[in-house]
Amino acid sequence: MAIAETPLRTVDTASPFDLADDATYRRWRAAKLAAHPKHVDELVVDVADPFALTPAERGALLDRIARANMAVYRSPVRAADPALPRALGRQLGLVQLDANWLAEEDGISNIAVSERRDGDGGRGGFIPYTDRAIRWHTDGYYHPAARRIRGMILHCVRPAAEGGVNGLLDHEIAYLMLRDRDPALVAALMADDAMTIPAREDDGGIARAAQSGPVFALDETGALHMRYTARTRSIEWKADAATRAAVAALEALLADDLPQTLRLRLDAGMGIVANNVLHERSAFVDDPARPRLLYRARYLDRVAADAAPRWRTG
Repeated sequence: MAIAETPLRTVDTASPFDLADDATYRRWRAAKLAAHPKHVDELVVDVADPFALTPAERGALLDRIARANMAVYRSPVRAADPALPRALGRQLGLVQLDANWLAEEDGISNIAVSERRDGDGGRGGFIPYTDRAIRWHTDGYYHPAARRIRGMILHCVRPAAEGGVNGLLDHEIAYLMLRDRDPALVAALMADDAMTIPAREDDGGIARAAQSGPVFALDETGALHMRYTARTRSIEWKADAATRAAVAALEALLADDLPQTLRLRLDAGMGIVANNVLHERSAFVDDPARPRLLYRARYLDRVAADAAPRWRTG
């Protein structure tokens, strides 16, 4: 499902993301901050079998996602089975899997350290497939609007020997913090030419066309989507004072140790289900005998509609 590139007033009903509707925003803001988890443990749901969630387990996961756009599940499953994220996703309304060119044939990406070989165009040239730190980003920020990544699952089969800690920040909190500082910052980041990812070329020519778009956008349901990367190479920001100020404010916010920034190191059998929140990863050290392996599934869907934000359901 594509993200609609629309003006700030994007839906007929009241929206907390309408910069002209301060009253709705204030009600949403109060509810958001009151419900948002204060510690990562509040996100964790114990799941006996990710292939067959009980109604209580599913409800608990959807509750966390309604509050924070993300949840963490903890299961006893230790086997390497790439069918797990697909089965779990289906139970949470995640169906439209985005099969990128580095994924396996089933559309699931095996996130593990891959050796870089000059000229082969393989995984080792892309930072998720290294042991280096990954800066703040949302997945698929280089995709066109029709392929916006709205949901994701990251399942741990084997953790690293050391490190590999995930940082997580609800993108709605980033929006809230910026709007509280100055609504003009949000307005600049909602411009449809705010951020451009240049074309990627390989030996065959243009492998991916340049993609321009907003940082914050609303879809046809009124849900907030964020498209962002903290990388400084292969990115072009709109060259005006408003955008420069907004980007600097967002960078400063992410560099801060916000109370809403949650950190955890996934253990075997654990995973994250999210509406493509901001995330980062620390560097890690592998055990050669048991190298780190995670499965990543990325979706064009958001999590099921019954994980509606609290501002809508009252």
